[in-house]
Amino acid sequence: MRWKTSNILFAFLVSSCSSGTADLPDAGEEPFEEPAVEDGSDAVHDHVYDHDYDHDQDHPGTDRAADGENENVADEDAVSLCLVTDELVSCPYHTSTLETGAAGLIERDVHWMLPYGNPPAGGWPVVLIFQGSVFNPEHNWKGAQDDLYGAYYQVLVLKNLLDAGYAVLTPEAHLGGETFWDTNVPLYAGNWEAAPDHDFMLAIFQAIDDGVFGPVDSGSMYATGLSSGGYMTSRMAVSYPGRFKSLAIMAGSYATCAGLICSVPDPLPADHPPTLFLHGQNDLAVPISTMEPYEEKLRLMGIDTRKVINETCGHEWIPEAPDEVCNWFGLSP
Repeated sequence: MRWKTSNILFAFLVSSCSSGTADLPDAGEEPFEEPAVEDGSDAVHDHVYDHDYDHDQDHPGTDRAADGENENVADEDAVSLCLVTDELVSCPYHTSTLETGAAGLIERDVHWMLPYGNPPAGGWPVVLIFQGSVFNPEHNWKGAQDDLYGAYYQVLVLKNLLDAGYAVLTPEAHLGGETFWDTNVPLYAGNWEAAPDHDFMLAIFQAIDDGVFGPVDSGSMYATGLSSGGYMTSRMAVSYPGRFKSLAIMAGSYATCAGLICSVPDPLPADHPPTLFLHGQNDLAVPISTMEPYEEKLRLMGIDTRKVINETCGHEWIPEAPDEVCNWFGLSP
């Protein structure tokens, strides 16, 4: 498998539901020699890499706590790479292209960013955020209050994770992110090893090990996503046992479910990671009733779960997600 790194800077029903100021980076030396950063607005992000980073400077919010506490919770006073206003959240990112498939002929992009500061000895813990259907993951990095699918809160999720010391990867679904994940496609749902997205995941794991995304820790991985990305998050538990420490499923359910059609197997994998479920009560695309059996079966198996329901939201990232996802992952260091 080969890769190249470029310097280029949800497809369901949604209802509307309903915060901050920007922390600009201090001067210092860049801790990892990264490729050029991208963003849709040069005016927003020129400040990020126009400084020399100081390796020896302590950066609040990026050090991991000891004694089993919730290690990766964003510090309000921490330096942030992202810009936040009441109307817009925007974060810089890099793009790496991985060559996947048996002959390495299929190119798939991964957008990614490392936290500000110095990595832990074993590398940054890393979160994969899986896009929703036809919602290109570049939109993970810039969202406005009036964007569809709760994009503002989705980017706040990403910002909080970066601020808390997680590297973030947002891989693209097929056709440059204009489609959806294979996890619940009938041809692949029960034959995952034949799925192109399985090849993509193997390429991502290999790229992590090879340092393509910088100093990240393959032994400290987490996943989250909305809709098709929520089902893909579940796929991480089903098909890659032991790789992920914790999951957060937004407006999704079990890996092979699809909208109203959902059958959660019994039993579920005994080593299923702790899982946070977030949902809008008014979700018509992925009804909450399809998520609840999944959460209940895990809970009855003794696997840690948490369920967060927003009473007014539909099929979208809910306002509670930015804090809930970051806090949940911090419970499984």
